[in-house]
Amino acid sequence: MKLFLEYLKYHIKSIGMFLGFSVIFTGVFLLYHLPPGAVFYGAVLCLFLAALIGIRDYSKFCRKHRELEYLKKEIRVTADHLPEAMNLIEEDYREVLSELSDEKQRLITSMEQKYREMMDYYTIWVHQIKTPIAAMRLQLQGEAFEQNRELLEELQRIEQYVEMVLTYLRLDAGSTDYVLKNYDLDRIIKQAVRKYASQFIRKRITLEYEPFTCQVLTDEKWLLFVVEQVISNALKYTRSGRVSITLEAPKTLCIRDTGIGIDPQDLPRIFEKGFTGYNGRNDKKASGIGLYLCRRICRNLKHGITVESRADEGTCVRIYLDREALEVE
Repeated sequence: MKLFLEYLKYHIKSIGMFLGFSVIFTGVFLLYHLPPGAVFYGAVLCLFLAALIGIRDYSKFCRKHRELEYLKKEIRVTADHLPEAMNLIEEDYREVLSELSDEKQRLITSMEQKYREMMDYYTIWVHQIKTPIAAMRLQLQGEAFEQNRELLEELQRIEQYVEMVLTYLRLDAGSTDYVLKNYDLDRIIKQAVRKYASQFIRKRITLEYEPFTCQVLTDEKWLLFVVEQVISNALKYTRSGRVSITLEAPKTLCIRDTGIGIDPQDLPRIFEKGFTGYNGRNDKKASGIGLYLCRRICRNLKHGITVESRADEGTCVRIYLDREALEVE
């Protein structure tokens, strides 16, 4: 009904002219005292012809509307797919749309090229900066001083930020190197714990972890990044107490700390890109992309991640690994 009303609105001038001419001719015929039957039959024939033309034109109108509706749903549309122009004005519109489509395609190609160049540059930069970081680590590890331990932790934080940048670039690259198969979850957790062992010792935070046997369908490298981020946050915001790592059924990894917790107002937004919250603003070292990357990686791996927290009591992060059908973004 809406489409029919739009059609009438589009042809309102033609319909008005037809009705106006009909009234004029009817008036003229009546003034000359022509038989009413002749006037009636003439009017019926004109209406019948107008109805045939209107039905045919309305059919074309509907078909063109359906074609345009289909094109609107397509991701990439060019002017070549537009309905055939019926008059000079429509041909002009078609040419304008063709020029706009070509210009849009040129802009997209240019932007994609610039984006690829930028991605290549930052990827090379990230890999290059790893070399001096590794050299500094070896030099500091060779000298057993308390100050060196603190420098090593700061260096580890820099290395973590570099890894976050590289992960961010890989996630936005369009293609990621996922290797999906069954992995030993205990092995992945031990790698993450070993990386932050020195911080556990220096901050005198107790680690509660009992090895367990569990096979999960995932990608080891990407899941390891998620676990490392969660443990890093637990250590960062826990001044004293403990960090516990447990396995809940079914295949749910739970990492709980006794840290400062998260403000209830910040909790709904912790997975947003760039959001640091109250703790991050006080700490002045939060990047605001760690948990954002964790959420994206978990979605790609068809895992789930949730956070429960109470201020001044601690935080619990659960990673749901019971997934069988995996697909990437």
